[in-house]
Amino acid sequence: MLVALTALGLALVAGRPVGNPGPGRTLDVVLVELGAGLLYLAAAALVLRRTLPTGALWIVLAAAFAMRALLLPIAPPLSSDLYRYVWDGRVQAAGINPYGFLPADKRLAFLRDHAVFPHINRAYTSRTIYPPAAEAAFGVAAWIAPGVAGMKAMMLGCDLAAIAVLLVLLRLADRPPAQLLLYAWAPMPVWEFAANGHVDALAAALVALALLAGARARRGLAGVLLAAATLVKFLPVAIAPAFWRRWDLRLAGVFAATIALLYAPYLGAGRRVLGFLPGYAAQEGLLSGRGVFLLDLLRLVMPLPGWAGPAYAAALAALLAALALRYGFGPPLPAAAPARVLLLARQAAVLGAVALVGVSPHYAWYFGWLAPLVCLAPSPALLYLVAASVLLTLDPVHHPGIAALVYLPSAGLALGVRPAARSRR
Repeated sequence: MLVALTALGLALVAGRPVGNPGPGRTLDVVLVELGAGLLYLAAAALVLRRTLPTGALWIVLAAAFAMRALLLPIAPPLSSDLYRYVWDGRVQAAGINPYGFLPADKRLAFLRDHAVFPHINRAYTSRTIYPPAAEAAFGVAAWIAPGVAGMKAMMLGCDLAAIAVLLVLLRLADRPPAQLLLYAWAPMPVWEFAANGHVDALAAALVALALLAGARARRGLAGVLLAAATLVKFLPVAIAPAFWRRWDLRLAGVFAATIALLYAPYLGAGRRVLGFLPGYAAQEGLLSGRGVFLLDLLRLVMPLPGWAGPAYAAALAALLAALALRYGFGPPLPAAAPARVLLLARQAAVLGAVALVGVSPHYAWYFGWLAPLVCLAPSPALLYLVAASVLLTLDPVHHPGIAALVYLPSAGLALGVRPAARSRR
């Protein structure tokens, strides 16, 4: 049924314009994704509550690969971000720093074509926003397989790598292999990675690999992978404290050194190495607080002062810091691999979910790097968050009503399940 719904979604987007065509043309696709989400949640309940035969893993893998194979050949239907990836890779292949120029700069006119350049978002107004690890990946893709198809194949390869690593982690944690479907069947990674080719697939793979390194007590390698994931999407930095324990200078030092090494090749751009990040944060309302779901919800019932945004950011930072101190200065990680994997995944999932819900992104693919953690640390709240994130595709103007359907039920599930879990312990 999931594969059939994916095929239906493919038929709905066939022949449509590249990129986000607006809410009127995405509603039908989102409804298909929501239907797939209901099936996904039903399958998750089945695999978490029952003992399935060993052969169930082959059903999980077959359906996961079939859904991705259907969507791989099409042009990105719901986002044009992939064209910026291809452009940035092309610029680097020409020996040019991607942070230095707008795509529309006349000095880059020799790189333009009719297949990529017309679809680049903000080509005339903004330099690239993507951090150095993402840019390095774009450059590699441009060298190995230039073009839209090559970039999509690379992102799908990262998605499949995450699946492979999660299978290893499930075996290491003594969990049923069929539990892989908690990631492999989630509609959001299927559509955002296989169809739209978002770079968050690389962040998901790096997070899964960091979890594997942490499970095997490879602290230095975990630090490298966490730093790389951070410089793909920035937000994964929130989960780093789950891997750190008091006075662990190796992980912290390697993390900082990797950040510096990844930025080094691009420092020729000077202050512009941050690209469009400050402008993007302002445009999305993250600096003023007008793009944050909780504050937008409060504004519906009462006026908020100008300092509400900075105060909210400080409160979110304090909450994440408190969680980080609790985990970092808490008991050491278990020596036994199964307990170690599950504890790392659970703490990282809590940190990642708090950061994402606190920031309340406006796009579904921002939850892509959280999905591998949910596979090993499932809860009703996190499963709902991953499944419902596709609703954000309908939210081009960041209306709090749509965001409420994503964040409020997830928060309610978290608050409702936690006391019962504590009682059982």
